[in-house]
Amino acid sequence: MTETESIAYDVVVLGAGPVGENVADRARAAGLSTAVVESELVGGECSYWACMPSKALLRPVIARADARHVPGLSQAVQGPLDVPAVLAHRDYYTSQWKDDGQVGWLDGIGAVLYRGHGRLAGPRKVTVDGPDGERQVLTARHAVAVCTGTRALLPDLPGLDQVRPWTSREATSAHEVPGRLIVVGGGVVAVEMATAWQAFGSQVTVLVRGKGLLPRMEPFAGELVAESLKEAGADVRTGTSVTAVTREGSTVVALTDTGDRIEADEILFATGRVPHTDDLGLDTIGLEPGSWLDVDDSLRVTGSDWLYAVGDVNHRALLTHQGKYQARIAGAAIAARAAGVPLLETDPWGAHSATADHGAVPQVVFTDPEAAAVGLSLAEAERAGLYADGYRGKARMVVDINREILVGLTLVGPGVGELIHSATIAIAGEVPISRLWHAVPSYPTVSEVWLRLLEMYRDA
Repeated sequence: MTETESIAYDVVVLGAGPVGENVADRARAAGLSTAVVESELVGGECSYWACMPSKALLRPVIARADARHVPGLSQAVQGPLDVPAVLAHRDYYTSQWKDDGQVGWLDGIGAVLYRGHGRLAGPRKVTVDGPDGERQVLTARHAVAVCTGTRALLPDLPGLDQVRPWTSREATSAHEVPGRLIVVGGGVVAVEMATAWQAFGSQVTVLVRGKGLLPRMEPFAGELVAESLKEAGADVRTGTSVTAVTREGSTVVALTDTGDRIEADEILFATGRVPHTDDLGLDTIGLEPGSWLDVDDSLRVTGSDWLYAVGDVNHRALLTHQGKYQARIAGAAIAARAAGVPLLETDPWGAHSATADHGAVPQVVFTDPEAAAVGLSLAEAERAGLYADGYRGKARMVVDINREILVGLTLVGPGVGELIHSATIAIAGEVPISRLWHAVPSYPTVSEVWLRLLEMYRDA
């Protein structure tokens, strides 16, 4: 492999998913030269195999479910979904798994993209093995940000290698509806994909090792989702572990610890995530390959003054919107340190502290019914979701610039009635604008309008 002469940048970002893109954006906004390294598609897991395709699949399912509860409309939506149209729309939202648009966005902010596998090669040094067999060496004057995310965890089961199981990637990108689908797991990926494929015509069997679905939420959330899945025709079995799997011709067979033999056409394992750090060169800087990266609240890796780990890879909050929040905090911290700021605002809720990770993490599960939670416990389930193409609306935020608080908000557009109470709380509580930055809206929901408003205010 040919190695080229080293090129220096202020910041080198490993991973071009939403988290890496946001770190690069904040670094470039601060005037720092920035390189971004990506081995797959710019836009990352979220754009092509997670958030975007899964919500494109689920939106018609949930819209139909909602419509069936509306008198005068329910009879019109009793028929099956147009599955080919849904899958085609999913393909549209993933840009047919092409990243030209997102590459153009990186170019637009002035970041330099390197395609290939990036590895650390010592302090502030990254090597990139490109598809053409050339090795590029990059050095970082100020920071390297690891934004490589996670990959699906597959259990160590007898026969798994021969089964060709689905992970979240196959579940969100499949082009054929399996007649029978086994879903192993009870978390968000499991329940969302069970919801989608059952609605598309699969006979879904959900196998959950624990007591119920959505174990990280209040028990009633998982209970209501399980009831709905059963009403839709799914078979939900709790307290059940898979002990072995085989593929007999085109049929997958799962054996369970309860003595059952379950046959299906495909099997999806949604049994957790592991950090994408096993081949990242962590050993060259004294860290363990394959490990989660511990960070402080400015997202700097413990014991380092140059290495940052942002998003899922630090295991603080494995959610796209929370990773983007961390990216904004990390970008601000990198820029401040690069500028020689002697004392960063790292106290709770400071400009350089990802405080929301500790107690204000929101999440929406796009099932029927939808489930939403924020903070340490769930007070109520809220409805949120994607709306129809061609969304039309407008928002205006009025700020008292002397006190730096919100004093008025007007919203016009579909679904905005569900947004207004958050504005009411912000106004009644005289919440400082600087604190509102830490109220992270779940992605992808209409609540992200808050980010657009705050960004417009910041840039005004």
